[in-house]
Amino acid sequence: MRILYQLLVVLFVMLQGAAGQPFTHRPFDPCLMQNGRCFPGICRRPYYWIGTCHNGFSCCRKGWSS
Repeated sequence: MRILYQLLVVLFVMLQGAAGQPFTHRPFDPCLMQNGRCFPGICRRPYYWIGTCHNGFSCCRKGWSS
């Protein structure tokens, strides 16, 4: 009976720890990997469009200044 009690405590602690963890992990953000930022709508100067973010926003990168 004591072993059952200890197993229940261990199970409770494991479930409590798992509850704080996010369910899915994104290994990387493609926009961030291209030195971009996510903006709602279209990209405005000095940014230009390089793709679409995972949330549907525009992925914009700052233009080169000369």
